[in-house]
Amino acid sequence: MTDHPALIAALTAMQVRGAIGEASIERAIAHAEHYVRRIPADVARVADLGSGGGLPGLVLAVQRPDLHITLVERRHTRADLLRRAVSSLGVGERVEVLADDVAVLMRSAPGAFDVVTARSFAAPHITARCAAVLLRRGGLLVVSEPPEDDPGRWPTAMLAAEGLTDLGRDGAVRVLQRS
Repeated sequence: MTDHPALIAALTAMQVRGAIGEASIERAIAHAEHYVRRIPADVARVADLGSGGGLPGLVLAVQRPDLHITLVERRHTRADLLRRAVSSLGVGERVEVLADDVAVLMRSAPGAFDVVTARSFAAPHITARCAAVLLRRGGLLVVSEPPEDDPGRWPTAMLAAEGLTDLGRDGAVRVLQRS
């Protein structure tokens, strides 16, 4: 969706301020669209962990106006940039920016989300642990994957301990489900 000028402007502003490291905003949006495709139509609440420069959270907000999204970013400067982007995109009534550590959300909203997204958030075992707490039963974790597939990145035993099942890789993302 590179034909959305307000989204490109918001992400470019994030990039100029150092919150997005990718050279091409269009490629960054294309990567975020992998998340969009993996979120079922009946989903209502999404948490994006370590939202940073707004990828994939802002793309989700623009492409899925049916979602209520919580962008979690502990760095206050980046959270302020996210708030500005949310305002400029006119999605503030359904997108919240939480300027705090994900642990705060884990304590206040366990099991409250249908989907958790993560892109460069933390090591797999930390991402799995956080998502497992935040997801409702049957909820999905959609997480960015490196270009080369590493079957050992999401060990079955670690996922089982967190109550997650690996549904497989879909292009640039992996999908895991909370049992």
